Amino acid sequence: MTEHPMTISLCMIVKNEEQTLARCLDSIADLMDEIIIVDTGSMDQTKTIAARYTNRLYTFDWDDDFAAARNESFDKATCSYIMWLDADDVLLGPDRERLRSLKQRLSKDIDAVVMPLHLAEGEQGELLFTSRRIRLVKRERQYHWEGRLHEDLVIPQGQIVHSDVAVTHRRMQDHMLRNQRILARWISESGKLEGRLLYFYANECFDRKEYAEAAEAFTHLLEEPSGYREDRITACARSAECYLHLGKPEQQLDSLLRSFRYGVPQADLCCMIGDWFFTRNEWSTAAYWYEKALEQQHHLPGMRPVPLPCYSWLPHVRLSHCYAHAGKLDVSYEHNQTALRYLPDDPHLLDNARKLREAISNSPPSTRPSK
Repeated sequence: MTEHPMTISLCMIVKNEEQTLARCLDSIADLMDEIIIVDTGSMDQTKTIAARYTNRLYTFDWDDDFAAARNESFDKATCSYIMWLDADDVLLGPDRERLRSLKQRLSKDIDAVVMPLHLAEGEQGELLFTSRRIRLVKRERQYHWEGRLHEDLVIPQGQIVHSDVAVTHRRMQDHMLRNQRILARWISESGKLEGRLLYFYANECFDRKEYAEAAEAFTHLLEEPSGYREDRITACARSAECYLHLGKPEQQLDSLLRSFRYGVPQADLCCMIGDWFFTRNEWSTAAYWYEKALEQQHHLPGMRPVPLPCYSWLPHVRLSHCYAHAGKLDVSYEHNQTALRYLPDDPHLLDNARKLREAISNSPPSTRPSK
């Protein structure tokens, strides 16, 4: 264990972030030993806001290359560790305290820390989408960024640990047109569309709802002889969504089942297969896959973005419906109650609990749930 708390440089790249930058820095500035902000061409009040928090403010000539800008920010750091954030990220109260604790106790032999990234929230504040990112790195290891767009920290070696300090992403700008421009330039300069560049292209098509083009690109990606396992699992899930929108159910199911080539079944993929049978009123088969999703919830999905309900309440909601249709009201009720532990104020679950209690009270005693 370290005798003294580690020091952290917060490194950020920004452009026209006057709506979000203060919110971000207010949530973390007091926990950082140094704040480095690299501005890539703001035309609003971003630099004025940044200057309220740090005198380490720099400008960088933007050339459609996120990795280059992030590497510039990392080069300016002087503390023992570097943490990076985007301007539309924020640390909520509990995560501030977790980061404070992490800073006090992190062993000096740790080279990088992976943290959850919360991407979307529901009406009750429940998490809908999450992923994980390498968020904190030891400066002396000189890790660097690669990729013009959707850039990644390259960590060829080192001791990496997972932390429960979550970063919450609350986007306020639409970057689709910017991303399209950068990706088109990257493809043009590369001269070939393969590997991760093909993966990014497929995802951009998917985000634009160009489902036929996205499905074709994901298929080409999966036909390549090698690639990142998590990219391939995501490609299977997203191509299945494409086929759903295109009205091609057989290809949809085939894409989901193909994901099993790349590792153990993932909870979200199992839920998607369950949904395929659920929409066809095949209750027992759907229940099988939702039960599989519950079995796999303890397997971390890695760094890819996943719908978090599949790792918490969603399988229980679906199983409640499946077992109700199968006449197993007691099992249906128990799954509904488990879902309520995740979403205690959900009106649909509360109403379903009431209806199931009424149905069970009118059924033979052998079918009633035990207290």
